Amino acid sequence: MSAYSHITSKCFVNAPYAQLETGLLELILGNRLQPEIGLEGDVLYTRTLADFTQTAQILKDNSLSCTLHAPFLDLAPGATDKFIRTATREKLRKAFELIPIFQPKSIVCHLGYEHDKHHFKEDEWFGLALETWQELVDYAANHQTPVMLENTFEKTPAQHRKIFEALDSPYARFCLDVGHVMSFAKNTWQDWLPELAPWLGQLHLHDNDGISDRHLGIGKGVFDFKGLFVFIQENNLLPIITLEPHEEAGLWESLEALERMEFFT
Repeated sequence: MSAYSHITSKCFVNAPYAQLETGLLELILGNRLQPEIGLEGDVLYTRTLADFTQTAQILKDNSLSCTLHAPFLDLAPGATDKFIRTATREKLRKAFELIPIFQPKSIVCHLGYEHDKHHFKEDEWFGLALETWQELVDYAANHQTPVMLENTFEKTPAQHRKIFEALDSPYARFCLDVGHVMSFAKNTWQDWLPELAPWLGQLHLHDNDGISDRHLGIGKGVFDFKGLFVFIQENNLLPIITLEPHEEAGLWESLEALERMEFFT
């Protein structure tokens, strides 16, 4: 039993599916961590439903909840090229088809808007992206699973707000990735919240130097965690929390930092 069980019972930890097969699952079970299962790469094509079902059953047998993180690399939910758009939607559907198996608390996706690529056809991009997310949110809603649309390369919250207003669903929510705010948007959480606070459903917590997306442990970079946590508490927000360091040492550093900040007390 981890010394941080009072924290880990209330949050999730990023866990790429391929790594669950190569030792990470043992760390998860041994420390009673709740995984956010990443479905990046080729796992949706090379693993069977039986493989995923077995993993889900192991978590269930150990009374551990999970979230899912849909793939995003190379995908374009609002692509004007119909072949790329079709491939994107097919891969995302494969991820969403695992919802009944894992019964996750949420499924995280990347909105996929990049100003430098899309601003000159913004209305067309938005209409096509809305079609993509409407189908997926409707599917997830049937399983009472919120879809968390995460910020990545977006510079402002404008596109997220616009998509949430158009979807108009309690199952379409915002995932604030604090590391991406600094490394990609080059601004602060105050530029994203409180504007998107009405839709806030999840936080991805990791740290960096404000330059590159290093996925360090909490407190090992320059992000204003204390300020964010005060805002969350003062506004009575209850987002799902996922810790996203990319190294095991960063996980323990994050748990130590959360303990010092008394965020979960």
